[in-house]
Amino acid sequence: MIMTQEQAFLKAQTQLTDLIAFVRAAPGEGLRLDQVERGLFERLLQLGLSLLTAHVAAHGDGDVGDTATAPDGLAYRKLPDPHDRTYRSVFGPLTIRRAAYGTRAGQKIAWVPLDARLGLPQGEFSYLLQDWSLRFCLRGAFAEGRGSLEELLGLRPSVRSLEHMSRAVAEAVPAFADSRPTPPPAEEGELLVLTADGKGVPMRRPPADGPRRHPRRHKGEKANKKQMAYVGAAYTIAPFARTADHVLQELYGAEAPPTRPKPCHKHVWAEMTRVVLGEAWNGRRGLFAHLAAERQRRDPSGHKVTVCLFDGEPALWDEWLQWLGDTIGILDIFHVLERLWDAAYCFHAEGSREAEGFVTARLRLLLEGKVKGVISGLRQMGTKHGLRGSKARTLAVVANYLERNQDFMRYDAYLAAGYPIGSGVAEGACRHLVKDRLEQTGMRWTVAGAQAMLHLRATYLNGDWEGFHAYRIQQEQRGLYQPQDQEPQLAQAA
Repeated sequence: MIMTQEQAFLKAQTQLTDLIAFVRAAPGEGLRLDQVERGLFERLLQLGLSLLTAHVAAHGDGDVGDTATAPDGLAYRKLPDPHDRTYRSVFGPLTIRRAAYGTRAGQKIAWVPLDARLGLPQGEFSYLLQDWSLRFCLRGAFAEGRGSLEELLGLRPSVRSLEHMSRAVAEAVPAFADSRPTPPPAEEGELLVLTADGKGVPMRRPPADGPRRHPRRHKGEKANKKQMAYVGAAYTIAPFARTADHVLQELYGAEAPPTRPKPCHKHVWAEMTRVVLGEAWNGRRGLFAHLAAERQRRDPSGHKVTVCLFDGEPALWDEWLQWLGDTIGILDIFHVLERLWDAAYCFHAEGSREAEGFVTARLRLLLEGKVKGVISGLRQMGTKHGLRGSKARTLAVVANYLERNQDFMRYDAYLAAGYPIGSGVAEGACRHLVKDRLEQTGMRWTVAGAQAMLHLRATYLNGDWEGFHAYRIQQEQRGLYQPQDQEPQLAQAA
């Protein structure tokens, strides 16, 4: 039913009277405070819907005469019948009746003045409902987000509509990321640190051609396949000079480490390999392009020392050479530590003190800059002990790994200069950005859905959600209702 403003106000007044009566009666009925609170909230939602209806009714149906000029500059005739539109607000759905303009009935509507006057979104969901819905879905499954909306607001959007919403909203994330203001110089550290890593995302299996004859998996067939999401982080930090002893004490907890400087304005990002505008888009290359742009944004004058921290994956270093080759590349010490443990178990029992002593001694040598000595020592030990089979192969892999990356293992110089040598920020980004949402029990993703969620979660984790939401609304409103040659008036986020 389409109500006039006066009808909506009368309904709101009745609801307000009922609300007051509920509160007056609550003490006599022995209601607990939380029961009164819940009853008030339910009634306030109904009151809010009536008042929102009154606001819409105040604008009429948008009839501006027999013709109307659209943002494209063309004049269109009023169509004979009004057109209803559903608007889904946080208070509930309401129907908006509008005068529509176009070429003729049965053809696509060209212009609806009331939509522009009210600033309606492109789809049915209000901007506020989109905001709240996605906040739920950023943390848990879409079905859980739907359940939360139903429990709190009595709304029942479909899971598919929430998935579609996330993809549509995420399309604005890259442009927003490029438009962010530069952090104030007074809040930045002297060092700019860039890190990158990969994290697998469980993917949906594509539908098989024809009926599947074997409902059970074949021997060796995995339940799901994963596709790599390349995750990066950028932050600035103050130099923190220390020695090999300091690092060992911190790793083994012999004594409390000195106060560390904290990362400033950490920015995380993730890219997956996908098809964009019909062309293959390499996720790893896309991530490094983003990191290079972030470097330019954070240090346009080139005065900062830029440190890049990666593990030993050759493909990462190939991209580093192309995009960031003039920076200081450092091999993550924690990945080196994992290789030292592999080598230790070639000679000593797992969990033994001898294995721990083996690792500690060689880690100290690496931190003191004696990389070549460690490499040659490992190979000599393998020959001396006559290693064969899997242990010989493991030791060779470790020695080759260290030799291949020795140019990025000048830890004595890095520590003296106060550079970070561990990529814990990238590891944390992989966990918070990818694992905590995309690897929840039973989850499977399409590439498009996973990339949308990664972009949205990155925006949220970067603390940019409110600014992004305001930016996206402004861009959508401009595209819907402003002449294309008119410069947008960008408002600040509340």
